[in-house]
Amino acid sequence: MSRVTIVGSGFGALTAISALREADRDLDITVVSPRPEFVYLPGLIWVPSGLRSGEDLRVDLRPFFRRMQVTHHAAEATGLSDDGRTLVTTDGDIANDGLIIASGGRFIKKLPGIEHAFTPCEGIAAAQGIRDRLRQLDGGTVAMGFSGNPKEPSAVRGGPIFEFLFGLDRQLRKEGRRERFRIVFFTPAPRPGNRLGPKAVDKLLGEMHKVGIETHVGHKLKGFAADKVMTEGGDLPADLIVFMPGMTGNQWFDNTNLPRSEGGLVQADAYCRVPGFERVYVVGDSGSFPGPDWMPKQAHMADLQAKAAAKNLVAELKTRPADTTFHVELLCIVDAIDRGMVVWRTEKHNWVFPSSVAFHWLKRLFEWWYLRQYR
Repeated sequence: MSRVTIVGSGFGALTAISALREADRDLDITVVSPRPEFVYLPGLIWVPSGLRSGEDLRVDLRPFFRRMQVTHHAAEATGLSDDGRTLVTTDGDIANDGLIIASGGRFIKKLPGIEHAFTPCEGIAAAQGIRDRLRQLDGGTVAMGFSGNPKEPSAVRGGPIFEFLFGLDRQLRKEGRRERFRIVFFTPAPRPGNRLGPKAVDKLLGEMHKVGIETHVGHKLKGFAADKVMTEGGDLPADLIVFMPGMTGNQWFDNTNLPRSEGGLVQADAYCRVPGFERVYVVGDSGSFPGPDWMPKQAHMADLQAKAAAKNLVAELKTRPADTTFHVELLCIVDAIDRGMVVWRTEKHNWVFPSSVAFHWLKRLFEWWYLRQYR
């Protein structure tokens, strides 16, 4: 019986479990993560408005693991040995015949004063912090922005900030408080959201102008204070700062010989294999993959990569060619708590569908459909 170890319990990891089990019912699968739970990060945008609570987004994975006949090892990965055949963790070593790294990425928090900013995709606590701070404010300035990893163009999460921006505008209007708040969007990128496509950038900036969201773009960030965002283009006063930094690789990668990209992620080929390591694969935010510079890695893209990685790993274990590549696709609904805009991009097409109430409900329907397989 072949032993497969998966690091992580996010999108890519869970999809890898399902794909592995579908391909081979006899695999001995071990999942390594601190807790047997999955947090549905796309739903964090709805926490400040009360549309979702933290518990709505936290899924207990123990029933899913039992159905999939998976062993959960409650620990954190700390390193690798034996050319990838042994995963070192905070609770002992785990031997494997195949390894899939799906442990996500790490936000780059080097800017001075970054502790004054909420980083929403860090999890439920951060989204609840934004919610609670908004409730305390009777008015003022909310500054929201993002930056990237200059050495890894794809290691950025700008999409959620757009959703928090438009969601906040709609929330304050529903509460009858919008006129008391100034909302400012900031980023060092001159064309924010360019990964979504040129049409999407123009549409997003136009929508910001339409609803009165100010923009401060193209200026390098210098740091933060409790009451301001500091940039080379001037300071922005702020009563609440929401900021998504760029991403790099997990710290435990430093205790391995895994090949790394210039941006600190694990290097991968078009089949999600880690070069130089036999039967070691990487998916999602942990990896640096060949493809267009707009290619995302989280959520939907992580699922697509995980399916390819699982299929290739099973093929290798059965001494067959590992020749499955992943489809490159960016598909998202930029939601504003009661309406949404669809952006779809492939290597051949880039479509932007105007904001609609129907797309908001489609996003909610997808959430239900996606989570039901793990509940």
